[in-house]
Amino acid sequence: MDDHPETSTLRVFVALAPPDDAKDELAEVLQPAYAMYPRLRWNRIEDWHITLAFLGELPSTAVPSLRTVLAGLASSHPTLRLGLRGGGHFDERLLWTGIDGDLKGLHLLAADVRDLARSCGIEFSDRPLRPHLTLARSRRDDPASVPQAAAGLTGFVGRPWQAERLHLVGSNIGRGPGPIRYRDIEAWRFGAAVRARDDSAPAEP
Repeated sequence: MDDHPETSTLRVFVALAPPDDAKDELAEVLQPAYAMYPRLRWNRIEDWHITLAFLGELPSTAVPSLRTVLAGLASSHPTLRLGLRGGGHFDERLLWTGIDGDLKGLHLLAADVRDLARSCGIEFSDRPLRPHLTLARSRRDDPASVPQAAAGLTGFVGRPWQAERLHLVGSNIGRGPGPIRYRDIEAWRFGAAVRARDDSAPAEP
């Protein structure tokens, strides 16, 4: 049985994802917060991601052209060296950890992704990139937990890692009750074309 049946529209975004060891490191640091703030709606570790462009609700017919241009971008783009660092919140309701490392490269990649989405005729809200990884959301009757949990992440500095794939992701946001769930529509390894050119270059005499 297909767990992800085809629909006429998809809620879509483009993202990077930390490797498992970086996520495990942060999850270990968050163990006290999980116990102290059980009423927060914690994201699943496997759903942690860094959004580059949120494209919103798209007709499924828009996805093939988007796949093509994103595959080409990833193939020609080098990997990014990033890390997770510290913590903060948006409006005392959304808990996040920040992103460290090659932020200039991250912003350039996000700009390229957004330009390519527009080239496919996709209209979306082009909000400024604020690199972060969302960890949890508060309930309306629990306004203090998110700022307190963010304070507990102040000194966190994760190990650096390479962002090796560009992900096109679908979500169930706005599709009924229950927690938000994400799934890769497709992911592409960075630098495939770069590596192919390097491998075919003549050896130095």
